[in-house]
Amino acid sequence: MPSPAVLVDQEDVRRGVDGVLRATLEAERERLREVSPEAETLADSLDSMLSGGKRLRAALCYWSWRAHGGDGEAGRDAALAVGAALELFQAAALFHDDVMDASATRRGLPAAHVAHADRHREQGWSGDPGRYGESAAILLGDLALVLAGRALGGATAVLDRPTADLVRELFDDMELVVTTGQFLDVHAQAVAWGVDPAADEERARTVIRAKSARYSVEHPLLLGAAIAGATSGALAAASSYGLPLGEAFQLRDDLLGVFGDPARTGKPAGDDLREGKRTVLVARALATADDDDRALVQAALGRADLAADEVDGVREALVRSGAVAATEALIDELADGALAALEADALVEPGRTMLLALARGLVERDA
Repeated sequence: MPSPAVLVDQEDVRRGVDGVLRATLEAERERLREVSPEAETLADSLDSMLSGGKRLRAALCYWSWRAHGGDGEAGRDAALAVGAALELFQAAALFHDDVMDASATRRGLPAAHVAHADRHREQGWSGDPGRYGESAAILLGDLALVLAGRALGGATAVLDRPTADLVRELFDDMELVVTTGQFLDVHAQAVAWGVDPAADEERARTVIRAKSARYSVEHPLLLGAAIAGATSGALAAASSYGLPLGEAFQLRDDLLGVFGDPARTGKPAGDDLREGKRTVLVARALATADDDDRALVQAALGRADLAADEVDGVREALVRSGAVAATEALIDELADGALAALEADALVEPGRTMLLALARGLVERDA
């Protein structure tokens, strides 16, 4: 099966989306310079964040447009521009997420708040470097949201009014749900953990669906379908496989956050453990592990100084508990159901085949 990177390149989707992003960012760079030359560093940080994305959300939007009968230059331009808006929205979420999770790296490079804190130290500026870096990253996330709105406005300008209104409504809904999911994630880190594993898992899955599954898969599919003029029934069908596929996508991400190769994921091994992420994987381990392994996992969660050999020990405990196998089984269950629904949907070629290939790539990836 072709890799997701190869699939995103079909019909020049990556190049088209990157072109919209480049034009949007360069226009913004000029505006920032006009305000103050010192503000151009914001454009540099945005450029760095946007240069490393896989463009999977943009590809799902584009191929959903094609699969629902989309054709013609105007529709293609709109699908690519909405794809760019999705990439900018993801950038905003990542800027904010890295601050909330205290993540040191992003895609193999220092996270924005770390990079700006380092610059503060190097320049010998006054005040707290960490506070400066976090403030810069929060504002970068806000700026990325503004640019996402601009890209979306460019997309809807070429659509008829009812279609444009629906696309805006879907994008607005996505922003609302993801913001809510971000809060639920913050809340989950604060409440009691390990007392009721079933409730822990349900809370973790609620966060997954709100924070990640919808904007990673479901909404890109819905937006592409809407651009193509899909009916309400077709949109409901896209949701029926988009949401479980998005959940499977995030569960795979959670496994990679503990077991992934840093050279492929761009993050240090075990960073999700150091950040104390409350995942389905950990919830299942706490439900099934013996007393020693349960204590080992609980003691490791949220320890920023967790050493590599300690990460290895936690990994072994997660495997022994059966949590890894159980999470893999849940991924298969969600993905199998979603793929069956996708195959049964009344979609057209070549979009149908491309969506199926992308869907498999989402859950079988190693980065």
